[in-house]
Amino acid sequence: MERLRPETTVLLVVDVQERLCAAMPPDALARLLANVKILLEAARVVGARVLVTEQYPKGLGPTHPDLSAKLQELGVQPIDKVTFDASSEPRIANALAATEARAVVLVGMESHVCVFQTARELVTRGYATHVVADAVTSRREENRVAGLALCASSGAIVTTAEAVAFDWVERAGTDVFRQISKLVR
Repeated sequence: MERLRPETTVLLVVDVQERLCAAMPPDALARLLANVKILLEAARVVGARVLVTEQYPKGLGPTHPDLSAKLQELGVQPIDKVTFDASSEPRIANALAATEARAVVLVGMESHVCVFQTARELVTRGYATHVVADAVTSRREENRVAGLALCASSGAIVTTAEAVAFDWVERAGTDVFRQISKLVR
């Protein structure tokens, strides 16, 4: 497994939308939002690219407001989709291909549906796919756990937000390290 390098990594935020969030367990949602915010800021600091999807926004609403401001700051516009596998939406596949990324860090919901199907396809397409266990959720914990197992069985690497952030940083004692350290305290 190669180290995650910001210049060859895309952070893909999958379907963290208002109405879908309302169906999630409150503690799990809070953990997901906190860790996605850490990764969005870490991506900004290290220069990793970010893509965001919204599953059928007419029905599930826009991206959660806790993430919207950060996405606007980063200049990231969500791409709507109706496929469960985000990479099967041509605009997302094209945006991903345009980055020349070798690795994708995957966060969002639900882990047993859109996250799993996206992870499986990204692995098939040759991307080193990192699914962030503390930044994905499902309506029920058993589905979140099953989704993570399915991702791993498909060849994805199950990781954590902190592991990704510090892999991007690589070394202590730098300004970037200090900025990332503040995010995870």
